[in-house]
Amino acid sequence: MKFELLPFLKSMLSVSGISGYEAPIRDVITPVWQELSDRTWVSSHGSYHAIRYGAGTEPRPKVMIAAHMDAIGLMVTGIEAGFLRLTQVGGVDSRILPGQMVTVHGTQRDETVELPAMVVMPPAHLLPKDGQKGPLPQKYLLVDTGLHPAEVERLVRVGDVISFATEPRELSGETISGHTLDNRASVAATTIALDYLSRRKHLWDVIAVATSQEEVGGIGAMGSSFDIMPDFAIVIDVTFAKGPGGGDTVLFDMGKTITITWGSCDHPALYAAMKATADEYEIPLARDFAPSGAGTDAYDIQIAQAGIPVVELGIPLRYMHTPVEVVSIKDIKRAGRLMAEFITDLPLDFMNSVRWE
Repeated sequence: MKFELLPFLKSMLSVSGISGYEAPIRDVITPVWQELSDRTWVSSHGSYHAIRYGAGTEPRPKVMIAAHMDAIGLMVTGIEAGFLRLTQVGGVDSRILPGQMVTVHGTQRDETVELPAMVVMPPAHLLPKDGQKGPLPQKYLLVDTGLHPAEVERLVRVGDVISFATEPRELSGETISGHTLDNRASVAATTIALDYLSRRKHLWDVIAVATSQEEVGGIGAMGSSFDIMPDFAIVIDVTFAKGPGGGDTVLFDMGKTITITWGSCDHPALYAAMKATADEYEIPLARDFAPSGAGTDAYDIQIAQAGIPVVELGIPLRYMHTPVEVVSIKDIKRAGRLMAEFITDLPLDFMNSVRWE
């Protein structure tokens, strides 16, 4: 199989996969990772694992690449006259919701249906005073499927999830927009790394993990870390790209660099080794800062059992946690290549150099 990045990425951006309900995105990843690995399996939390065995003598050291595949979304909390009340799954800013096209994943009476719908709001003059000015609080928003109330009651129940329905779109400047680039851009980068490694000799075992439920607490990463117990882990996620009103302090140029995190979850020896690899292969790498926590799967992996050393990479992304996130295709490719080069060059005794001092 010849791996092609854009078709694969677009296919991931065209399905849901909300935290705790990752089956649709896992089904997209599965055939691709099966072709690029020696064995795959699904964890008890729904994370997807793919292992490539190394060429070193057994017992071989193991490196884990973690990229979460789940997405933020919404959930039905009530049904009123055919309209749906909603709450958020993960971090959703209610300001971006009015007017959004969504998909309601109905499961009433053992019947699974996908209903096109939109997030709507009542006219201002029908709202209480706290909803008449400024951004509308989430409690006043509704989802309209266009169906008669009796049909809605038949097809939808409280607890059903609602996903964004934005179609992926290629933009100018080798960029792409979509609703779940956080963090399927990193799943794509991990797949690029697997594709490189499928054509190379590497001594270490490599376990790629598309983790579940990162957006609601890193749950999938916790379970996978205990299952795999790698010698160290590479966590790849998105970070903040420069955009409107953001300033230049802690934001990064999309299309010009990827990032490596310096913070409380990140092992200084792994940081130095990854930075050296980027310098050797002339892959631009900027320092990101996370002094009090990662906001990624890094913490949940770092604390497994006696502790797992972690290094974090980031892909700059605009408009995070919206249905129109934007990343650079070039950055995805850079991240995938950097991970592949780093893993290819790992000597069997690499962990002897990984000390906290």
